[in-house]
This record gives sequence, C-alpha cells and structure tokens, in this order.
Amino acid sequence: MRSTNNSFADDGCAWDGSRKNYRARRALRIDADSPSRLLRSAQVGRCDLCGTRVEWYQRPGSTPVPLHPDELPASTVPVGERWHVSSGVAHAGHDGSAWCRVRHHAVCPAGPTGNRSPLLAEMRRALGLTSRRLQDAGLFTPRPDQEPALPVPSGLPVRPVVCLLYTRFLAPGSLEDLRCVAHTRTRRRCLLPVQDPEALPGTWRLEPVDPLLDPSGGHLPIAQELMAVYDLTGLAYAEQMRWHRQRCSTHAGIDGAADHARTEWERFDPVRHAPYTRNRIPDP
Repeated sequence: MRSTNNSFADDGCAWDGSRKNYRARRALRIDADSPSRLLRSAQVGRCDLCGTRVEWYQRPGSTPVPLHPDELPASTVPVGERWHVSSGVAHAGHDGSAWCRVRHHAVCPAGPTGNRSPLLAEMRRALGLTSRRLQDAGLFTPRPDQEPALPVPSGLPVRPVVCLLYTRFLAPGSLEDLRCVAHTRTRRRCLLPVQDPEALPGTWRLEPVDPLLDPSGGHLPIAQELMAVYDLTGLAYAEQMRWHRQRCSTHAGIDGAADHARTEWERFDPVRHAPYTRNRIPDP
C-alpha cells in the first residue's frame, strides 16, 4: 500500500530525505598567479565626498584607486583620463580596445571643475543630482574638508604610524584591533587579528617626521620634529608581507584564500596625517 503521508513535500525534500532542486554553492577562489587577491564583490564602495558608487581597484604599486563603475567609449574620453583593468589591477592608459574606464575624480561632482569632454561633463551633472537626492533623503552626509584634530591619548595612539618594508603607513586604528581581511569558507571576513601574540613584536622608536631631512642621512642638520613609529623592519620579510597584506597567521600561508575587504593601510603623509603623530613613545 502506498503511504499518503508525504511529510517531505512541505520542506522541499524528496522521499529519501535528499533536498530537491539543490545546487551546491560554488567556492570562490583566486588564481595563484592573479596579482590581485581582492574579490570582485568586495571592491564596490561609495565616494566620501558625493556618496555615489565607485569601484576600488589596486594599482601596480598596491595603491587603491576609485574608478567609475561603467565603461565608456574610448573615443569620447580624453587620452589623459583613460584607464583599463587587467587581471583585477587598474592601469593608467588605454589598452587599445573600444572601451575604457575613468577615475571617479574625473566625474565627481564634489571635485574641481575643469576642462572635460561633453560626456564627462554630462556624467558629472548626473552624479551631482544623485548626490543631492541622497543628501535630501538622509542617506549620505558629505565628509568635512578638514579632519578634526584628535586629543592626545594617554595610551596607544588612535592611529599609529607603522614602518613596513621601509615604508611608513598609517594604521586604521589600534594595532590590537587590526583585523584580518581574508575571505573564510563561511563567506565572511576573518575575525582573527593581524597581530600575533606568539610572534616577534615590533619596536617603538622616535624617528624624524620626514626621514629625508634626517641629519644622520648625510643632509644638512636642521631642527626636526620626532614622532613615535612602530618599526617592523626588523622582522622577517614574510612576516612583514603578512602585515602588509593584513593577514592573520592562519591565512598567511594560504595563497588560494581571497580578500574579503580592501587592506586599510594608508601611505603616511607628514602634512595630511599630522594630527595623528605623537612625539612620545606610548606606554606599554
């Protein structure tokens, strides 16, 4: 006798308990030879000045650049404004195809007005209307031109200056809160910190704000301000690359793991980042 109790019909399962119309999830992988480790879905963001959509790409020097999301006919874009993307990396210039990309600064309505082509000028007006609608709806607030000066903390700096690979970077926050950007199997960002308590730590040093004017480097002796720098150049090259890629110790050696988010390091600028410099070594 055939049973009339079909208890699997409501939950989308077959008679043997297997799921019907089930498609296995595809694992997101990054090719080992790919110069960019960032997932395509993690590159979308919004401009801090106008609030419109941008796509972040890494340049050959690992410096991020915001590009306009749409491709444009190359014949309508000035030669100096053309960009192209190859293997997830943005390159300044044209690759010879009929289409090209442009930097968001070329069409940003909050940027300076210059001599633009008719297409870029029309795009700038359209993005200006979108930015105004976002502000009227309360979905976007323009960033102020000048960042407020931060009070001097009693402990660690709010955003310490870190020396990596003989290059100074400004951390996004305290080093203890610096989080790994790797993409986990659960399709989420890794929760582990970059700073490994079992690894060798860096060293706090007082260094000149502008190392090019350091009297010890053979230049003319001048009065130079000192600032606290967390120096990691004494560590092994692989360990410095782990910090630069913003990876935890677990994901440091996994080349197939993609990046769920962009790295948050900023190239240190003595003038623009002056409010974050400290002239004393923090307390341990």
